[in-house]
This record gives sequence, C-alpha cells and structure tokens, in this order.
Amino acid sequence: MLLKNLIRNLKPEVAALKIKGISFDSRSIKKGDLFVSIKGDKFDGNDYINQATSKGAKVIVHSRSIKKNKKTTFIKFKDTRNILAKLSTRYYKNKPKNIIAVTGTNGKTSVSDFFYQIFMLQKKKSGFIGTLGFRKNKLLKRRNLTTLDSLTLNKDLDEMKRSGINNVIIEASSHGLKQKRLDFLKVKVGIFTNLSHDHLDYHKDMKDYLRSKLLLFKSLLREKGTVITDTDIKQYGAIKKIQRKRKLKIFTIGSKSNTFEVLNHKIFKNFQSLEIKYNKKIYRLKINLYGSIQIKNLLMAVLASKICGLKIKNVFEKIEKIKSVEGRLELMRILPNQSKIFLDYAHTPDALKNAILSLREHFQKKITVVFGCGGERDKSKRKLMGKVAKKYCDKIYITDDNPRNENPKKIRKDIMRGLKNSTAKEIGNRKKAILYALKNSVPHEIILIA
Repeated sequence: MLLKNLIRNLKPEVAALKIKGISFDSRSIKKGDLFVSIKGDKFDGNDYINQATSKGAKVIVHSRSIKKNKKTTFIKFKDTRNILAKLSTRYYKNKPKNIIAVTGTNGKTSVSDFFYQIFMLQKKKSGFIGTLGFRKNKLLKRRNLTTLDSLTLNKDLDEMKRSGINNVIIEASSHGLKQKRLDFLKVKVGIFTNLSHDHLDYHKDMKDYLRSKLLLFKSLLREKGTVITDTDIKQYGAIKKIQRKRKLKIFTIGSKSNTFEVLNHKIFKNFQSLEIKYNKKIYRLKINLYGSIQIKNLLMAVLASKICGLKIKNVFEKIEKIKSVEGRLELMRILPNQSKIFLDYAHTPDALKNAILSLREHFQKKITVVFGCGGERDKSKRKLMGKVAKKYCDKIYITDDNPRNENPKKIRKDIMRGLKNSTAKEIGNRKKAILYALKNSVPHEIILIA
C-alpha cells in the first residue's frame, strides 16, 4: 500500500513510498514494512527501532527523539497508539457492516457467545472476537487476550468481511479501550453489562476503571449508534447522560426496561422459564441456562441481534436451543453420588458471588467452592473473594490459580485473610485440591470450580 493512503499530508516523495506491511513488534519486521514504536508498561518500542531498521523497516513511526539514518523514513507522532489504530483501520479496510462492542466487568463473553449462537440458529453468518478467541462461523482460533491489539483486531475483521460475515461482536476490555485498541472502528452498538471490583492493579481506582469503560459510548460508538444496558446497575445514570448528550438510541433490560417487560420468571433444577412481553405480545420461553444473571446477558444479546436485523419472534422461537457458554456456569460432570461439578471463570468478588448465588437459585443443596487468585494482578480483590466464599459457601478449598511469577503461598495467604474463623482448607496443588473436593463430596453436593 502507498504510504499516502495510510498517513495524510506527507511530502510527495514520502507519500509515494510503498509499504509491504505494518508491525509494532520489531521481531516480526520484514523488509519494506512500517514499524510503529509503542511505549508499553514493561517495554518501550522506541528502544527497538535499531532492530526494526536492521531487519529492513522502510518507515519508522516513533514518539520520542531518536538517532536517525538516511536509508529509513522517520515520522514522529505524540500518540503512537492512536496512530497504530488509525493505520490498522486503513490498511485492513474491509469491515463487517454491523460491529457490536460489549464492555463491563462480568458477562462480556456470555453476551458475545449468545449473540453468535442466535445468528447461527437463524442460519446467518456471524463471528466474535474475545476471551474465547476468534470465532468465524464454526471456526474457532484460541487467543491470549480479551481485546486484541488494533492491528490483529482489524486484520480479523477484514478476514471476517472477506468470508461474507456482516455481524460481529467484540469484547471490549477496559485495558483495550484505554489503550485505544478499538479506536477508529465504526461501532454500531455498544453494550454495557455491569461494573464491579477488578483490574485495580492497572487502573488507579474505580473511577478510572469506569472512565475507561465509558470511552466506548463517549468516543467509539458512531453517530446514531445504539446503547444497550441494564437500568438496575449503578452506572445507568452515567450511561444515560452520554446517550442523551450524543443523541444515541438506547435499548434497556432491567426493572425499568424500555424494551422488554418480564411478567414471570421461574427457576427450576436444570432450566428457567420466562414470560416476557414485547410489542404488546407475550412470549413464554424455556431457557436451558443456569443463573438469573444469564437471563440478563441473553436478553442483551437478543436486543443486539434485533438491531442487526433479526426478528425477535424468530429469535425467541429458537431460544431453547441456546447452550451455556464454555466456562460460564458450565456443568462438567455428575458424579456417581449425584454431586454436580460446575466450572466458572469467576475471577472477581462479584463474579464469584453471582456464580455461587446462581447455583443456589437452582439447587437448595450444600455448595462447595474450589478457587484461587491469579498472580501479578489486582491484589486487593483476594481478601474480598475469601469473604464472599465464607459468606455463601458450605465448604471452601483454596488453591493455586496461575500464580505467574508471584509466590503462590503469598497469594493463598492473602485470600485466607478473608476466611478467618472458617473451616476453609488450603491445598496448593490445584489438581489435588479438585480431587480432594470430589472424593470428600456428599450425595447431591454442588461443587463449583472457579
């Protein structure tokens, strides 16, 4: 691609340069590429410019004063993250017609997966990009991040469009939003699920955490775009304020919903029934999911699919076929003593509480939890998660959960501070902790591995 199609207002001789590719990783640079130096938390891309030029980078986009050479073109910008996002959207210019972005502490993956399932049940092409990976129709590629870097994100969207996919949902993490990874995408629908304690190792405080989430609605949602949220969350007022100021459309769930009226909701052992009013018509639905929180996630996905052109009547006809999402209150096994084992990726105090209470809604039985906390992440939530387990569980096993380079004993000790005067058992080896919980289960016990 000609450089003038990526960066405006260049000198004619520079504008005419041909770029073979873009990268912000000096190790992957090939001859003729453009290298963007990004300053991260641990590494500064400006320190790797020499490596990029030695590998054949034709153009360097940088943010600080550096030593230059005559063979390479250097272009300085104050904010290279912003520039990387802009270059990415221009280089990979094909995009699906309907891009949905969902943010919030909990529920992003469930909303995304439900949206995808809804389209597949209607035999329509669909895709999502998030925690579970990159899903294009029935193809799934595993990924490491919830929200990808802007270059990979735009490449994925380009690939989806070329495959004929026009409806895609993206999980937008607070890190991804703050680091401008979604900048310049024309987002049609922005979904806000909820906000609770998380990522305070990265964000200064809860205000900064919320501010990052709200960037989706303040900056990224296109003109005449649509907001989907829950009227029962504390942040509803802040979202409503942005929606009014920007004259965006809004669809809501919750007790003051402007779209659905829930007339009746019953929870049974292995399913839920819902009586819901929409456009003066009443629908009676059977939903094969655990936890009332998943009803909220599902209804948000239904609203997003409606905005993308599906008829709610058709969606409701197939809603019984919606399956639980991998690692989200997923029933893994029933033991010979009829104990049920559930897996949930709960890693925040609120998510753990929701998972436990969701199981209590369905089963009036003893609940056992096996969990730990990740290393080198928000340390302040460890004690809080211990308190949640103590309050809502009958048996507790504290174990390791990806300690990274941190001492796992210290992590467990932090959790145990919230479990004073409890009968919680500490078993560092995760496999042993799970086996111990299973072997010591009583008939019909509910075991949550979080």
